[in-house]
Amino acid sequence: MDLSFAEIGHYSLVLALALSLLQSFVPLWGAHRLDGRLMSVGPVVAVVNFGYVALAFAALVAVHVTSDFSVANVYENSNSQIPLLFKITGVWGNHEGSILLWILILALFGALVALFSSNLPDTLRARVLSVQGWIGTAFLLFLLLTSNPFARLNPAPMEGQDLNPVLQDIGLAIHPPMLYLGYVGFSIAFSFAIAALIDGRIDAAWARWVRPWTLLAWLFLTLGIAMGSYWAYYELGWGGFWFWDPVENASFMPWLAGTALLHSAVVMEKRGALKIWTILLAILTFSLSLLGTFIVRSGVLTSVHAFASDPTRGVFILAILTAFIGGALVLFAWRAPGLKQGGIFAPISREGALVFNNLFLIAATATVLVGTLYPLALDTLTSRKISVGSPFYQLTFAPLMVPLLLAVPFGPMLAWKRGDLKGAAQRLAVAMVLSVIAVVLALFLSGAKGVLAPLAVGLGIWLIAGSVVDLTERARLFRGSLSTSFARLTGLPRSAFGSALGHAGLGLTVLGITFVSSWQIEAITSVKPGQSIPLGHYQLTYVETTNGRGPNFRAEVSRFQVTGDNGRSFTMAPSKRFFSARQSATTESALKTIWLSQIYLSLGDRSDDGSLVVRAYYKPLVTLIWLGGVVMAIGGVISLSDRRLRVGAPRKARARKPAAEPVST
Repeated sequence: MDLSFAEIGHYSLVLALALSLLQSFVPLWGAHRLDGRLMSVGPVVAVVNFGYVALAFAALVAVHVTSDFSVANVYENSNSQIPLLFKITGVWGNHEGSILLWILILALFGALVALFSSNLPDTLRARVLSVQGWIGTAFLLFLLLTSNPFARLNPAPMEGQDLNPVLQDIGLAIHPPMLYLGYVGFSIAFSFAIAALIDGRIDAAWARWVRPWTLLAWLFLTLGIAMGSYWAYYELGWGGFWFWDPVENASFMPWLAGTALLHSAVVMEKRGALKIWTILLAILTFSLSLLGTFIVRSGVLTSVHAFASDPTRGVFILAILTAFIGGALVLFAWRAPGLKQGGIFAPISREGALVFNNLFLIAATATVLVGTLYPLALDTLTSRKISVGSPFYQLTFAPLMVPLLLAVPFGPMLAWKRGDLKGAAQRLAVAMVLSVIAVVLALFLSGAKGVLAPLAVGLGIWLIAGSVVDLTERARLFRGSLSTSFARLTGLPRSAFGSALGHAGLGLTVLGITFVSSWQIEAITSVKPGQSIPLGHYQLTYVETTNGRGPNFRAEVSRFQVTGDNGRSFTMAPSKRFFSARQSATTESALKTIWLSQIYLSLGDRSDDGSLVVRAYYKPLVTLIWLGGVVMAIGGVISLSDRRLRVGAPRKARARKPAAEPVST
């Protein structure tokens, strides 16, 4: 009998589950017995397991592309009329497909560890792969028992219900995979932490091994959050870049904790300190990723991201959450007292600066966690619905960020073990002067109407200038010939450039948030053809509205002629789209980027007199918000290309027997 794509995909998932069970126990038992043959099973199974999960994912893509409406997942989330791109993105634009994507990326990271971690001790690699197998087994069981993406319909419908119109956008081709590469990528740090706790020993080499995986996950999560923010900004028509929605917070919390983990791992690698804290951070970071999966996929939220509505799914994910987070914390409580604490250092030192960084990042994470879970808990316990929005975070999160950002440029200027705060301040004098000038200019240009925004501008310049000063100090610029300084600069490790770009990117984001939050111009009004809207240095004249059609929608496109004070003009055309299959509409905003700023137009409903409601914004330097995220991610890529991070630790000697090598202390 010929098998269809759906049957191939389903059988592949069953085989992947069997392999995950094998991966979960055989290498672990081999590590316990120091049996090299059993431990060697782990890498082979991890790679084959990825192959079967990839085959299942490819089968789901195939049934979507071919519009096989006998598969319930295709019928509920696709349509024969939608473009090919959205047929593909519709694969993960639903609960079942998104969980399969989650598992695919988990299996991918497991295979990468198997293929590119031959420098690890065999026992450590075996335990890491086993923990990855545990996670894979749990989610494959969840998928097969509660969320089978290949479930059939009989009889097969003639046409599908279409993909959610809001998800029919190019951003959905990029945002979820990037986000999941970050979410799931932190599972490697988690697996390393559990493996170290099982063994009962941890050292600086462990930090060198775990840092590249953590950095890889962090940079993907950074890009995923930035892409998601920009998608919501232009697609939802509300004009904002961040709403402090629980779904947004679900990705932001692992990012904050992952940033703390990266910095803590540096201290552990360089100085052998913060061992227990780094292990705990590795557990907490992935635990927050699991918590985010629960929030989005359990049905506790009503959101464009929250696809699940079956309570059974929520209970199953909650059981996974409890098992992994609870089990990891119990193991940590049992093993941590027996771990060596590591080196000591003075409060004023690079280690001290990184600890300061960690404390404020974790406090900020806790703030976001409380703001996210409190409304959900209150609704569950009392059926009272409240929302925790921007005012709460402005009063709690923002004050924690200010001292943290002020301290960022000092860290690289301080020596390890014992630093000179006065000397660091002297080296940062130029950055201080530039930030003060920026504050004064911002006060002058804003008419001294407030001090918080100009101070935030100064903070952004402080971060950018501090990053430049860091590199110039390392190159000893102006302390010798330019050729010598240039040679020093080009001889710096790539991680130094990556760190500087990361901090500078953060400064760019701070500047973008400050400018658009404090100085954007907004106009919400009704207009008829020929009427104009003043918007700062621009006049927006409503010309006409015409009708159009797309592959699976009809559209009303409104054309505006925009004229600046300099006489230059251009056309903007926001629209509304109506999707008949879903009987719903979307607002397609129009954007015009002018240098780093944007004009943003979004359509409302028509008034009774036939006029058109328009939301118009001039957003100064708004693109810096997402440009900063891209710069941070580029910094991560450059750091990852540093040979010390790619190699991690010396390769094992050929003469050594694999089974005899424990994790070193």
